Amino acid sequence: MIATVVDTKALWETVVAAFVAGVGTTFVFSIAILGASRLAEANRQGRSGEAAFFAVVAIVGLLATAAAVVAAVLVMTTK
Repeated sequence: MIATVVDTKALWETVVAAFVAGVGTTFVFSIAILGASRLAEANRQGRSGEAAFFAVVAIVGLLATAAAVVAAVLVMTTK
């Protein structure tokens, strides 16, 4: 009886998708934080090449995080 009321397959898919999106977005944002902190450290130590690399890492992390947020909003508004 309960199986007809609750679509367990759809519920499981939602739980897995939410977990993947949450962990993925958190991971990508942590890459942006890593890039920013290493950028500041490299700047203080005068290593411009390393600082440029970590600036790119921080920017890519921020862009990926923004893309994940936009994708999430689009998915929520189209359902």
